[in-house]
Amino acid sequence: MTHDVRQPASRRAQFRSAKISSLGTYVPPRLLTNKDLEQMVNTSDEWIYTRVGIRERHLVEPGVATSDMAVEAAKRCLAERGVQPAEVEAIIVATVTPDMLFPATACLVQDRLGAKGAWGFDLSAACSGFVYALQMGAKLVESGAHSKVLVIGADTMSSIIDYTDRATCVLFGDGAGAVLIEPAEEGETGFIDFVHEIDGSGAPALNMPGGGSLHPSTAETVGKKMHYVHQDGQTVYKFAVRKMVEASEKVLSRSGVCIDQVACFIPHQANKRIITSSAERMGLPLERVIINIDRYGNTTAGTIPLAMDTARQEGSLHKGDLVLIASVGAGFTVGACLLRWEMD
Repeated sequence: MTHDVRQPASRRAQFRSAKISSLGTYVPPRLLTNKDLEQMVNTSDEWIYTRVGIRERHLVEPGVATSDMAVEAAKRCLAERGVQPAEVEAIIVATVTPDMLFPATACLVQDRLGAKGAWGFDLSAACSGFVYALQMGAKLVESGAHSKVLVIGADTMSSIIDYTDRATCVLFGDGAGAVLIEPAEEGETGFIDFVHEIDGSGAPALNMPGGGSLHPSTAETVGKKMHYVHQDGQTVYKFAVRKMVEASEKVLSRSGVCIDQVACFIPHQANKRIITSSAERMGLPLERVIINIDRYGNTTAGTIPLAMDTARQEGSLHKGDLVLIASVGAGFTVGACLLRWEMD
């Protein structure tokens, strides 16, 4: 079932429309289950699943980096479309766990893929990174600047998690996903609209304080565990539910779409209660909400492409479906996107 969608004036003036033409994902094979965590910290399988909805998460082996997962996801994405790496014109990598501060992980991915003609950059917006990168990629295609843009969300969260801190170590996993963005064909819609915002006053509630110019790496910063994720869970939870709903409703309103027309809601997978509470407030039935946090945990920039893949596997995505994407992340960052799914 399809519906007419009203596009903003700025959108109608664009040179052409853009769409997601292929998708590839990767998670490392090693599992860390709730039972494993019971042996590491004072927690239980019941406590974790009841509060956040996670049963297991995937972790990389020592020596495996974000670029490794990103390259694997990108290869699968390009192979699905039958596109050669040399045809890719731009690469955007959303991540908060780059292999190193510089060069950008996008540079490492470009080299290992053999995407000789591509330029690119990293984008840091935490859990909203993939949604932000989607807009960047879509606009590069809509403007006519490029016709094949690879957008990757990848994070090795295990590299910045303190596995003695039960408040954070139960939440995160490692994973990556990539999409190819190309011009939409005649009769296709693709990307419709985006709503993004930041609220820097929320920075103290979720951050990694060490390793930057404010607190360069020293024995003291390491000793104080400043190179791990620090989170005020209650503050993040309240903000996430409120803003996920606000951003979603705003992007729908701007496009003249009501919630009943949304065939599939793909939210960031941070906490099952955040997802279900957001859906309930919007009046969206859970059968139209993609939830896979039980299998992957929070992979930060990787959650939404992984959830897209889950939706495909479960038969929840069909060509012509209206898809709503929403996320909230450290910063605070907020993002929502409305698109029509144009893949068979």
